[in-house]
Amino acid sequence: MRPNIHPAYGPVVYQDQSTGDRFLTRSTASSRETTVWTDGNTYPLVTIDVTAYSHPFWTGGARVLDAAGQVEKFNRRYGKRRA
Repeated sequence: MRPNIHPAYGPVVYQDQSTGDRFLTRSTASSRETTVWTDGNTYPLVTIDVTAYSHPFWTGGARVLDAAGQVEKFNRRYGKRRA
């Protein structure tokens, strides 16, 4: 690889804005904010809107479609066809 063209890759703490949950991972993201992690080290803190802690798909809050209601709506709109 060519030197001095790649961003720095290191540990970063991501924090979910809505739940406040945080996790430590490696990334090229940078931030002026820092936080002290449970191991006592200081890492850059990146705040993001949605993570697996708050996303409806992962938390089980996803909408469930009413399949029976959809069938009834279809039958009302188009009804039974006569031969």
